[in-house]
Amino acid sequence: MSLFGGVFSRGGADINDEAWLQALLDAEAGLARAVERAGLAPAGSGAEVTRAAVAADFDIAGLGRLSALTGNPVPGLARALSRRVSATAARAVHRGATSQDIMDTAAMLLARRALDASRADLERAADAAAHLAATHRGSVMIGRTQLQQAVPVTFGVVAAGWLSGLDAAIDGVAAAREARLAVQFGGATGTLASLGAGGDRVKALFAEEVGLPDPALPWHTERLRIIDVAIAMARVTAALGKIARDVALLAQTEVAEVAEGPGDGPGEGRAEARAEAPAHGAAQRPAHGPARGAAHGPAHGTGHTNGTAPRRGGSSAAPNKANPVAAVAILGCARQVPGLVATVVASAEQEHQRAAGAWHAEWQPFTDILRLASSAAAWGAELLTGLQVDTARMAANLASAGGLPLAERVTALLATVLGGPQAHELVASAAARAASSGLPLRDVLLAAPELEERLDEAGITPGQIEAALDPAGYLGSSADFITAALRAHDQARACDG
Repeated sequence: MSLFGGVFSRGGADINDEAWLQALLDAEAGLARAVERAGLAPAGSGAEVTRAAVAADFDIAGLGRLSALTGNPVPGLARALSRRVSATAARAVHRGATSQDIMDTAAMLLARRALDASRADLERAADAAAHLAATHRGSVMIGRTQLQQAVPVTFGVVAAGWLSGLDAAIDGVAAAREARLAVQFGGATGTLASLGAGGDRVKALFAEEVGLPDPALPWHTERLRIIDVAIAMARVTAALGKIARDVALLAQTEVAEVAEGPGDGPGEGRAEARAEAPAHGAAQRPAHGPARGAAHGPAHGTGHTNGTAPRRGGSSAAPNKANPVAAVAILGCARQVPGLVATVVASAEQEHQRAAGAWHAEWQPFTDILRLASSAAAWGAELLTGLQVDTARMAANLASAGGLPLAERVTALLATVLGGPQAHELVASAAARAASSGLPLRDVLLAAPELEERLDEAGITPGQIEAALDPAGYLGSSADFITAALRAHDQARACDG
């Protein structure tokens, strides 16, 4: 665990130097087995190389220093691996390969690992979002546009929007996992000339041994596979970043409509360590329900005091604070990814049969994208499975608005009497007076002398005005949208199953 690993290296993917080294060794071992199966190395060579290909037995720092001599760590690794096996088995090590073959294949193995871990966490997050959408189908709250109060929504439709984004991110991860991973094996210039007529067979066997698809031809300077994986992971952080931003805003002290759960203890990072979200089948879909957990979230954490470990959300300076750690961590991951993707895309312009620098420029940003997206997915699963929703606070915040979020609906009612422009002007003026005076919009409207007579003539009663100011009656197609999102989610999971 690095100093920042608890935030930016969370979850099960563990994309770090050790993982990279093991992926490189797995690629070398898979190639050795393929070479043996093709009859180009003595029997038993592949198994012997595989037994020796254990990252813990190699000096990462030493390999890093050697990479300065050759521009990448593979030549030093191949020599170190050869020294750990018999002279006979050494004939199978790195046979027919160039450094990029091993590096790119290892990158694909790491990508597979990250995609799988991210998908598992995203699916947990999506199931939790589905549960929130179903549970809070009728939990009315203020809708906000450009950070200002707008018309009412339900928390259920907010969670349904989160769910839709998560399901789309899962689709992207699955597509990249299925169609964009591939072994890379081309030798010095992509012809595998050193293997003679058997090169294509070794490539196919190599792909089989490492469990990656066998592409039609080597892709050493055609980098769309790397870009597509990077973009799939960027979609992950984009979907999670939207959720995290919403949670951070809704968790503000002045709003307090949601709160994060207590989360994992120190040293625990796997989403699997937490309880599963309740099922969201038909039997578990009430129209609305109470907030999960305490009304105002978990007890506030404190900083590190008297030798005790800090609590989730605590501040080193302000003991009253309960910071939304998971949301902040997701946003920290998500903010880094777009710039890293830009570097990966810019690196796709590669010269001839081997790039002079552009390929090298991919390594760290691609690794960071995998690590950060995987971490964000793990944080997202934790955030949504533990999210506490305060429906009473939502109702109180909505009531404190004095009917202003329903101004649009009142305008529509009055437009039938006054016409659209005049109704809009009158309600806007009344809303301004209500906001400045602190009076409810209802009282200001019904006290307007220029309106009273026109309302009487049109037969519009104070009761109708009050009904127009009822937020529960102005939710449009929210329930239908929630149902559609849940149906699409259930169908996608059924297909996956």
